[in-house]
Amino acid sequence: MTGRLTRPQRAWCVYDWANSVFKVSVLTVFFSLYLTDVATQDARAGGQPCRSALRDCAVSMFGVSVQAGSVFGFLLAGSTVLQVFVLPITGAIADRARNKRALLGWFAMAGAAATCGLAVVSGTSWRLGAVLFALANLCYYASVVVYYAYLPEIATPDQRDGVSSKGWAFGYLGGGLCLAINIALIQARALFGLSESGAIRVCFVICGLWWAAFTVIPLRLLPERGEAAAVPEPGGTQLAAGFRQLARTLADARRYPITLAFLAGFLVYIDGVNTVNATAGLYGAQELRLPVEVLTVTILAVQFVAFGGGLAHGWLAARIGAKRTLLISLALWTVVIAGAYFVQAGQRLQFFAVALGIGLVIAGPAALSRSLFSQLVPKGRAAEYFALYTLGERGTSSLGPLVFALVANATGSFRPAILSLIGFLVIGFVIVAAVPLRRGIRDVGNPEPRLV
Repeated sequence: MTGRLTRPQRAWCVYDWANSVFKVSVLTVFFSLYLTDVATQDARAGGQPCRSALRDCAVSMFGVSVQAGSVFGFLLAGSTVLQVFVLPITGAIADRARNKRALLGWFAMAGAAATCGLAVVSGTSWRLGAVLFALANLCYYASVVVYYAYLPEIATPDQRDGVSSKGWAFGYLGGGLCLAINIALIQARALFGLSESGAIRVCFVICGLWWAAFTVIPLRLLPERGEAAAVPEPGGTQLAAGFRQLARTLADARRYPITLAFLAGFLVYIDGVNTVNATAGLYGAQELRLPVEVLTVTILAVQFVAFGGGLAHGWLAARIGAKRTLLISLALWTVVIAGAYFVQAGQRLQFFAVALGIGLVIAGPAALSRSLFSQLVPKGRAAEYFALYTLGERGTSSLGPLVFALVANATGSFRPAILSLIGFLVIGFVIVAAVPLRRGIRDVGNPEPRLV
């Protein structure tokens, strides 16, 4: 894509800027470490010696004894259950909503409020934190369903790779700036009379307010509903109509096996990518014994590298095609994860080098996947198909964290756990490489872009 973004495209990219703080500051950096610390305090209060978060440090999670260091991985796996019930109808309702923009706003603001609520989690109340995080996570992904569905409405087939890549790039830039503010607050916490845990709780509030405040821009500038939005059925509620449309979507999707094949490949590799992103801080803190200051500064640097990496993916896709660029990105991801396994404890430069490698490729798979998928869905039905896309991602996203947590729990080390995620990338690579995307685009009746 060349040229300047249109006004709706700029507004669309701003929502990436708004919501990325949840994934960057909350999910990747602070919450996994903070929840593990609170769970560890709970274990100690129960008489556990807690030689480490993964040794002799058990807490009860829904009646099952697990190590405190594994709680976050199990939470990531378990929090998808609610999403599996909610996300399928989100897209169907979005296609029928009289004001799609309002639906985006409701989910975004509810997620931002739950994120602010994490500030009340302290002491041993990790279970409250788990509930609030699950709610924020649900709202984040529900808003993403509506958000993704706007892409076919605001960009032509040849524009989508560029618009999507720029959205991800600016998302990481916004996430990086908010993370920088949070790090500055933690470093200067003594000036405000805050403990480290108190400063982190304030960071949760900052993230929630950032998400809410910048969401106002797309809520003002995006169209209320797409030109091809479905007409609400007479009788019944939007919820009932959503379930009926979901049933039709599931039946209709079988007519497009290439679309489903690409979706299957995406679900496999994105699970590995997301799990690495979510557990990188935990890996650095618990396995590599790096102080939180090193982790936060490193992850901050990753966000700014990811800005350039996201733009580079869009630039490369415009020259060799999105599919080839995606496959290159997945291959590089495999190399980076393998490198993470060999980083020695306490070696900051080694960790920093691997983290910068992640930054270069972190935006590629998600950005190019959503633009490619937007071309593999029938016109006027983007929201319902992106609901399947996001539902599939959330429905299978429990597998990566579950594998990570099980391997870590069984071995007492995060090294084999991080290495186990390479399998997701290899399998996804093979599936996508075999998918004939041009034929899939023709099958759904969409115009073919110049490059795929």
